[in-house]
Amino acid sequence: MLYLVRMEVNIPLDMPKERADAIKAEERDYAQQLQRDGRWSHLWRVVGEYSNYSVFDVADNDELHTLLSALPLFPFMDIKVTPLAKHPSAVE
Repeated sequence: MLYLVRMEVNIPLDMPKERADAIKAEERDYAQQLQRDGRWSHLWRVVGEYSNYSVFDVADNDELHTLLSALPLFPFMDIKVTPLAKHPSAVE
């Protein structure tokens, strides 16, 4: 199943820089691994914001929830998920 996911990151301003940098590095490694294995198929930055739009290709809602909740930045994110279906007018 395909899902469009918007993630807005809100790291607390009082978090020590070293801690924030470590979490971001863990996030990058995890996100790149999910991209390599094909489950995180697209990742786009939203210009001017600390947020992104992503497309995930996973088996079901439960798998998506597991992947998202394992993101190191998950505790600091507002996430919106939109399940996607093929459009009848789309050229394949």
